[in-house]
Amino acid sequence: MSKVIAVLGAGTGLGVSVARRFGREGFRVALVARRKERLDALVERLAAEGIEAAAFPADLSDPAGVPALVAAVRERFGRIDVVEYGPIGGDVPFVPARDLDAATLTRLSGLLLLTPVEVFHTVLPELTERGDGALLMTTGYSAVHPMPHLSGVGPVMSAARNYLYSLSGELTGTGVYAGTLTVAAMITGSEGAEAATASPDSPFDPTAFPVADPAELADLYWDMYTKRDRVEQAYPVELTPVSA
Repeated sequence: MSKVIAVLGAGTGLGVSVARRFGREGFRVALVARRKERLDALVERLAAEGIEAAAFPADLSDPAGVPALVAAVRERFGRIDVVEYGPIGGDVPFVPARDLDAATLTRLSGLLLLTPVEVFHTVLPELTERGDGALLMTTGYSAVHPMPHLSGVGPVMSAARNYLYSLSGELTGTGVYAGTLTVAAMITGSEGAEAATASPDSPFDPTAFPVADPAELADLYWDMYTKRDRVEQAYPVELTPVSA
C-alpha cells in the first residue's frame, strides 16, 4: 500500500506544492482546509498530474475536531505516514505587540499551537508502531526572530516551534522524524502573499522579504524528510538557526 501525506492548511501556494512533490514520489494525498470548493479544485489539479488526492474540509482552528478528521483520512486511505501542518492564509494577520491581548492570543493559539499539537499527538502512535513517518510543521520567521509590528502570530508559532524541537529529541531512535520549515519570504501564489500586498494599511512590508517559489520550499521539505538530518530548515537557507 502506497504511503499517504496529509497536508493540513492546503492552499494554492506551499500546500499544493508539497502535495505535488510528495505525490511525484508515489504518495497519496489528503488535502485539509476550510473551503471545500478550493480543495476540490486542488484535487482536480493533482489528478490531472496523476496524483491521487482527496479533500477533507475542516476548521483547523478547533482542535476538538482533530480525532474525527484523522479518522476520516484513515478511513479513506487506510493510513497516514506524513503530516505537513502549515495553515497560514490571508486571514491570519500580524498584530503589533502593543495591541496584543489575551483574546487575540487565544484565537490564534487554536490554529497555530493547539491543533498541530493535537494532530501530531493523534497520529504519532500509528507512526511509532510502524517505526517510520514524519511530522512536518511550517512556521514564519517571526517565530524565530521577533520583529516590531509583527507580533501575535510569532509568539504562538514560537511556542509550537519549541514543542516541535522537544518532540524531535524524544523521537530519536523511533524511526519517526519531526522537523520544521521556517519561511522568511513571500510565497508566490499563496493567499498570505495576496493579503499582505492587498491592503495599503498593512504593517507588513512585502519588499522587506525575499520571494519564495513554493516548489522550491516543497523540495526542501522532501530533502528534510529523506535525509532527516536537521530539526529546522529556513528559507532563505542562510537564516537557518545553528544549534548550540
